[in-house]
Amino acid sequence: MATVPHGVRSGEQFPVLVNNQQLMVTCPPGVRPGMQVRIMVPTSRRGTSLSTPQEMDPSSSSSGSENARVNSHMRSPFGNQMFEVNVPQGVRSGQAFALIANGQRVMVTCPANARPGQKIRFQLPIKLSSDEIQSIKLNYQKDGWVRCLSTDLTFHWIRSEGEVDGQLKDSRDLTWAFERIAFVRELRSSATVSSKSKVDHSLQLVPAKEASLSTVVPAINNGTSLAQELSRYAAMPFQHKEAWFRQQIAKIQVPWEDGHIKINVRRENLLQDSMEATESITQGDMRKIFRFEFISEPGVDAGGVAREWFQLVSALLFNPDFALWSYSSINQMCMQINPSSGVANDEHLRYFHFTGRLLGKALFDRQIVAGHLVRPLYKHILGWPVTVADLEQLDADTYANLCKLKDLEDVEVCCLDFTVTEDHWGTAQTIELKSDGANCMVTNRNVDEYIQLQMRYRLLERVKEQIKALLVGFYDVIPEALLSVFDFQELELLLCGLPEIDIEDWKRNTEQFLVLPIYP
Repeated sequence: MATVPHGVRSGEQFPVLVNNQQLMVTCPPGVRPGMQVRIMVPTSRRGTSLSTPQEMDPSSSSSGSENARVNSHMRSPFGNQMFEVNVPQGVRSGQAFALIANGQRVMVTCPANARPGQKIRFQLPIKLSSDEIQSIKLNYQKDGWVRCLSTDLTFHWIRSEGEVDGQLKDSRDLTWAFERIAFVRELRSSATVSSKSKVDHSLQLVPAKEASLSTVVPAINNGTSLAQELSRYAAMPFQHKEAWFRQQIAKIQVPWEDGHIKINVRRENLLQDSMEATESITQGDMRKIFRFEFISEPGVDAGGVAREWFQLVSALLFNPDFALWSYSSINQMCMQINPSSGVANDEHLRYFHFTGRLLGKALFDRQIVAGHLVRPLYKHILGWPVTVADLEQLDADTYANLCKLKDLEDVEVCCLDFTVTEDHWGTAQTIELKSDGANCMVTNRNVDEYIQLQMRYRLLERVKEQIKALLVGFYDVIPEALLSVFDFQELELLLCGLPEIDIEDWKRNTEQFLVLPIYP
């Protein structure tokens, strides 16, 4: 039996792991996510007797050892494990002999030029039990959420009921239950009806426990699951995480000799030129090496021009005067998406897609950008759960009012309905949070629904198209699975670096006073 993962529809395929074999199962008609389907696993008469030679890692070979061919129909999603064995007496080149390795009987073909008594090497698929698979976790020690691996080779969020942020929570605490309401954005891709080469994207918030993250990056490690590496490095210090991340980026970067991109821009028209140039690049070329040049200005881009380009373009892009972004309600160092961006700029979605590519390329190339995002946006990029507390950075007043609702004995005294009022450049607009929301009053019975609808609207729905464009642009460069070793604070550090403190300016603007104790 296999459980259909969330987000899978009838006719779509999803992976399952059975007896350490990765199988693709087609969801039957009429079956919904969460339902179980019965699958028949094909069996082989020959058992573990195999006929297809496994590819050997060239870096693992050494003088005196030959790489043997192992016959196996199995391909482990977790890669292979290397073994060594002495060729038995009487076995010649090209002959197969049986042995027991890792608890299984296998047939090994003696390689050419190998003699009896000589050591040879072979690989076997790594086997993990269901318990071992479920023990693979990404524990960030933040917000009380942990990612756990399931047999479909995806990570799923679960709530850790223990210690959160250093404080033991009481399950009877209403505030604790209030904070447990969490959603994760789900970005889905599908080919359009008119063109199979064109991809359509949809974005929605789903309960955190229904969200999933694939652990496979096709371009890395021959498409095997990165779950074990992700679990190991997620628990390491930031420096180790970044070093591992850079190693994976190097594997998918296109070498200079295989092609590179040259971007020419005018300094007086920097933002528009940069957007048009970057948006004209195909997704496959975003991982090539970029070289920048300011038109009519001498200079060779040895790193300095690229650094200047990222700084200048990001500063222009995040400038509130451009109307794409506005300040956080509690921190003017951080930027949130302007819900009215489309009114000020007809091409605002192209600019948000460009923003995603800019941030992704900056992370890919180890560059720094000039704009800090609000915490919910970093969480959306990482696919992290967003909670009521994240509303504070977007709208502090709404957050405070929602928190107060849980303390009221009778919510009806507030005379609230299921609507919100938005101010679009001086024009008030009423938006219903659900069907006929204007005629539905908030009561003690439906206050939880009201809070969740407010969260859905303010954390995603009001700027859904802008966030979708940004995420698609970001993932044009960076595979989402590689980001899962970081938390949202570490992602901000990678993109924005450490803040620079001007000590001299600090001294010039500091007033010093001598305070003496007064004794009676």
